[in-house]
Amino acid sequence: MSNKQHTYALTVTWTGNKGLGTGGYTVYNRDHIIQAGDKITIPGSSDPAFRGDISRYNPEELLVASLSSCHMLWYLHLCAEAGVVVTAYEDKATGIMEETANGGGHFTEVTLHPVITVAEAAMIPLADSLHQKANELCFIANSCKFPVHHQAQYHTYEVK
Repeated sequence: MSNKQHTYALTVTWTGNKGLGTGGYTVYNRDHIIQAGDKITIPGSSDPAFRGDISRYNPEELLVASLSSCHMLWYLHLCAEAGVVVTAYEDKATGIMEETANGGGHFTEVTLHPVITVAEAAMIPLADSLHQKANELCFIANSCKFPVHHQAQYHTYEVK
């Protein structure tokens, strides 16, 4: 049996030419847009530490968001299969990137901090155990060479 392959296509268009192109490091903006099909355009830039626009998403934030989103989707899938009723999920994920001497850098870790509400307190142990499996299945986490940690908190909300 062969592996299924999926292709994801999008367009990144630089919009930061202020008239001189990249004629100097300080004469252009880092602004760009990210577009996939007919979906809403995502405004992008670099991190403000690298002359970017703080009001736009930067690649580092989008990487952390991708990890958080992928983990959540796998986690919810696994909970549904296991009979764990999740009624709310919010993650305030953090990523640590370290600059290197040559001006580049890399992420050293990402930590997901999901706050999860389940229907019954008895579901919490099983709910907590499913994070490891979600991490093993997450396409994005499997593509990273740094650890992805999970520090979950749980609440219960009895579904009537």
